[in-house]
Amino acid sequence: MNIPLNTYTFLIVLAVIIIVSHLFNIVSKKTKIPAVLLLILGGVGLSSGLDYLGMAKKFNFFSVLEVLGVVGLIMIVLEAALDLTLRRDKAQLILKSFLVAIIGLFVSAFACAGIFKIFQTDLTWATALYHATPLSILSSAIIIPSVSFLKEQKKEFHIYESTFSDILGIMLFYFLESVVNPKNTTNEATQSFFISLFFTIVISVLAGYLLIFIFQKIKTNAKLFLLISVLILLYSIGKLFHLSSLIIILIFGLMMSNENLFFRGPLQFLLDRSGLEKIKEGFHIVTIESAFVVRTFFFVVFGLTIDLNSLLSINVGLISALVILSIYLIRWALLRIFSGRDIFPQVYVAPRGLITVLLFFAIPASIKIPGFDDGIILSVIIGTSVIMALSLMSTGKEAEKELALAGLDNESDNEHSFVDPFLPESNKDMIIEEETENETKEEPSEIKDNQSEENSDEDIKKEKNNNDDEDVIEGGELCP
Repeated sequence: MNIPLNTYTFLIVLAVIIIVSHLFNIVSKKTKIPAVLLLILGGVGLSSGLDYLGMAKKFNFFSVLEVLGVVGLIMIVLEAALDLTLRRDKAQLILKSFLVAIIGLFVSAFACAGIFKIFQTDLTWATALYHATPLSILSSAIIIPSVSFLKEQKKEFHIYESTFSDILGIMLFYFLESVVNPKNTTNEATQSFFISLFFTIVISVLAGYLLIFIFQKIKTNAKLFLLISVLILLYSIGKLFHLSSLIIILIFGLMMSNENLFFRGPLQFLLDRSGLEKIKEGFHIVTIESAFVVRTFFFVVFGLTIDLNSLLSINVGLISALVILSIYLIRWALLRIFSGRDIFPQVYVAPRGLITVLLFFAIPASIKIPGFDDGIILSVIIGTSVIMALSLMSTGKEAEKELALAGLDNESDNEHSFVDPFLPESNKDMIIEEETENETKEEPSEIKDNQSEENSDEDIKKEKNNNDDEDVIEGGELCP
């Protein structure tokens, strides 16, 4: 079967992928199965179709995957940062999520490295940790869209934790890369890491103030993608100088969403609130849409690169199972320490995804462990995603039951009021508040009716008394 490879063919394929991705999002909301997992499976199916048509060897998907991964990472972190608000009442939540993220990252990395050393004893700890780090990082690309229906505090915990895990994991990965590089000693790598971290933070803050000041003054409509292009430029330049460039994106996003915190004292005169609000409104939408498109193509292309034969290896299955087991045991222990008994479904929300793939393919061939099977990465991603999906499906059903019971109780208390038990909690609260307001509005009218009834009774009594007086006068001699 010969299908012509031209511009229109590619446009059809791109359009169909976007449409199918939207359908996957709808399916994901109904079933709680991560849309990312469906995209990967879609990529695997597309790969089989290309093999059948004899077209698979005509494309180099790995170069496309790396570019999509970098852009997707920038957009996802930026999207998460724009949703984060830094307030005093959230300090405890932020601290807890940071500690869970950083401790979970390091302990999981050491556990995975230990598993690798069991199966390949000649590995050094530095090399084993370097390969284990991608598998120890939470995927904000999967977590953030998947936890939108959870209670506000749990949802924010997952957003903070996954964002911290992304940034800290990338920093650890490139630190270990400098350690395993034979040209550097451990002391030199450590010193270089902290120096680059200091300069990254300073540059990020200065760049954030400068970008906000300049772009709030630009009056043209076409400036949002210009801003995204500048951020991608800063990220890429930072990577060339071995800086932790993702911090630039995170700090800029936090400055945009928390302008009252960063623009205080003399700095508040640099802020044009009306101009910044216009940027924030459009920028948030553009970021969400761009992140969706890039994430869609990244995971589809990742599915295209997967070799399903690697999943049939007993060695791959055993290593993957041990890695997944270590992930959830460590997470259970950490959440019990920091959250007590209320750890469901958080304990199962630990998927690996975009960062894991991106960093794994960034490992230089000269450092990569000989014979390290790509199937381990795929197995861990699928395994953790399926476990998260099952836990969220269970949580979603329990939440619907609770809402249904609450709706029945409401109906029995007030026959005239009805609240749909399957509405989101926020909408339900709004309806209840409106009914309460209507009841309070009706009370004054009832009071007025009662008062009018009382007044009418008094008038009747007065008329009766007057009539009695007239009867007495008419019966006496004073009448003419």
